[in-house]
Amino acid sequence: MNTVVITGCTVADGRAATGADPVPDAGILVRGERIVDVGRREDVLAAAGSVPGEVTHLDLGGAYVTPGLVNMHTHLSLSLPGTAGDQVKDMNPHELALYMADGARRTLDCGVTTVRCVAEKDHADFALRRAIEAGRVPGPRVFTAGRALVCTGGHGHEGTDTLECDGADGLRRGVRSQIKAGADLIKVMISGGIAGRHESIDTPQLFADEMAAVIETAHAWGRKVTAHAGPAAVIAQAVALGLDCVEHGYQLTPEVAAQMAARGTALVPTLLVTRCKEFFDELGVPEWMQCRSLNAGPEHLESFATAVAAGVEVLLGSDMPPFWGFEGTNATVRELEHMAEVIGPARALYAATLGPARWLRAEADIGTVEPGRYADLVAMDDDPLASASAYRGVRWVMKGGQVVRSERKAP
Repeated sequence: MNTVVITGCTVADGRAATGADPVPDAGILVRGERIVDVGRREDVLAAAGSVPGEVTHLDLGGAYVTPGLVNMHTHLSLSLPGTAGDQVKDMNPHELALYMADGARRTLDCGVTTVRCVAEKDHADFALRRAIEAGRVPGPRVFTAGRALVCTGGHGHEGTDTLECDGADGLRRGVRSQIKAGADLIKVMISGGIAGRHESIDTPQLFADEMAAVIETAHAWGRKVTAHAGPAAVIAQAVALGLDCVEHGYQLTPEVAAQMAARGTALVPTLLVTRCKEFFDELGVPEWMQCRSLNAGPEHLESFATAVAAGVEVLLGSDMPPFWGFEGTNATVRELEHMAEVIGPARALYAATLGPARWLRAEADIGTVEPGRYADLVAMDDDPLASASAYRGVRWVMKGGQVVRSERKAP
């Protein structure tokens, strides 16, 4: 079994948001896929000396080490309206699988070691997850909803990343079909959105009995439910029924945010989707969608601030492909920077690591730099507890005890 001792680093993780101090001049002992010991360098080196077999030493040259990032709103098969989206839609299954595998590799390379996919085409996400787990393809750990559930003609109905269902019985079948395919969670569209031409953001798209059917069925099978949703009234109805997470939440009110906080419903705000003209232009997104998106930006940001003030659990999710080059960095880091402007860098680190791990019920495996967790680690030269922009400088990535990216310290 491979054993690695990592030194020359300061260790920080999301526990800093609750007062835990970073560990300077630290050491991390990794055996196989998991962390065995973390602490002062001298203590960890002593522990490494008692480990049988060869031990590899890695000196990170004074870097800051955190857990790998967790992106909770990803689409590796994203195809927005426009020329670039049409190219993805036209891919055959073999081309799509290779396209998504390339995206997974690039996602891992930028320091995102876990993703939550919330609507992927043709169930290719399950094949990708199996390939990553088998070591045939480099990529992050994948938690996926399979195909998102949507009413006939509802948000996203045009693609093979959604499944049209109507009525409570139809939506129960939809939930069960995704669980049968291997879904870790369920995604449902309960309102209109930015990318639907024949709807508005505040268009309700499911009746109460349909939402209840999704949530009750998923919970009975031990799966959480997240919902694409914009308007406060629709969100309030779903939260009352037991919804676990809201995606976007463009139009929250203080009352509904308070309801979410009281019920433990998380928010993945995806702030990028209403402030990404450069991305839209690159993909050839039509003017009608750009106007709808960018015009929603101020209210979207106000909605996010309202949720934070109410105490809602907020989690990192880019909606844009996690690795996409954008405004001098990648989409994941840019989203984190937007969040940090409101919640600060320590809370942002939590929202990108431990918070998502807890929502995924995976905190025993990911989300912190602690013994027993997978050695999913990233290193950078600047302090992420001083600024979320430190992640622009990620230069070293480890997943499951294997170094997947390594660059020398910047001069």
